[in-house]
Amino acid sequence: MPFELIITGFIKAFFAIFVAMDAFGNLPILSTLTQKLSAKERNKNVNGAVLIAAILLFIFLFFGARILQYFGISIDSFKIAGGIILLIIGIKIVLGLRLREERAKRYEVAAVPLATPLITGPAVITVILLLVNEFGYLLTLIASLLNLFITWVVLRQTALLFKLFGRQGSDIIARIMGLILTALAVEFIKQGWLSL
Repeated sequence: MPFELIITGFIKAFFAIFVAMDAFGNLPILSTLTQKLSAKERNKNVNGAVLIAAILLFIFLFFGARILQYFGISIDSFKIAGGIILLIIGIKIVLGLRLREERAKRYEVAAVPLATPLITGPAVITVILLLVNEFGYLLTLIASLLNLFITWVVLRQTALLFKLFGRQGSDIIARIMGLILTALAVEFIKQGWLSL
């Protein structure tokens, strides 16, 4: 594969995961979950959350295609189904619906609600499966690792970043990401439909 195509593929994979993971857009939720914790407790939860999120992500990255094959689901059908899921999530983000934040408030602060659905949720899992099919394991793995690192940094600095951006700034970032995610979803649906 030519070097230019590798770079282009990596950039597409990185931004697709970045938009789906939406660490900056999730700052209000993350701030709510960690505001009563000490710095030491917050960092411990963040480390555990990113570790669990990474394990979930890598399971679907390396075994997602086999799971689809086991259930007899073609990648084109998954593109359409996954695109619809991404479309719903994207529209929800653009409209500013905060169902995840209200649900998150019911949990004790622990790794599981942070890891999923906030870091590795349905959007990230769907994007990972589609990217592996399009760009292969290596590019998707590198893009995933870089995004997990960025998310880890953002989570460790949640209080500072939330003060910097505020709720309004975080909402603006989230809605821009939601719009990009919606466009990405439409592209996946179109590709799947044309390939059937």
